[in-house]
Amino acid sequence: MTEHALRPRTLILPPAPYAAALFGGWWLDRNVHAIPLDWGAATQTLGGLLVGIGLALFVWTLMTFWRHRTTVNPYKAASSLCTGGPFRFSRNPIYVGDWFILAGVSMLLATGWPLLFAPLIWAMLRYGVIRHEEAHLEAKFGDDYRTYRARVRRWL
Repeated sequence: MTEHALRPRTLILPPAPYAAALFGGWWLDRNVHAIPLDWGAATQTLGGLLVGIGLALFVWTLMTFWRHRTTVNPYKAASSLCTGGPFRFSRNPIYVGDWFILAGVSMLLATGWPLLFAPLIWAMLRYGVIRHEEAHLEAKFGDDYRTYRARVRRWL
């Protein structure tokens, strides 16, 4: 059994880059230079809607994990391969939800700074988290995971 079959070798806690971007973006907006993201009341409405979509996707994904009796913890081994629910559309629905939340909170804060960190967040997740999760799932579930991976996109 390979090391990846035992558990993913995740390098960073997945919500951390998003939280750092939001905090850092808020701080930069207030202390360095504003990058306004404000279209009046529409900004707040759209921001709230995006946060709501992200949270709903997170809850739907958690419910799917619980139904399959597997973990959401990125440092523990999966006990089941989830391919239903939000996993029909994305192999990483929680991370997709996190992107909605990032965009929504940026709008609620009326600053574009957090969104400028998006390429860095993507790289951190892709190479520090998702690469290890995918290696774990392939080592543990083999052809079932490869078939699923060929059918469903990583993001959307």
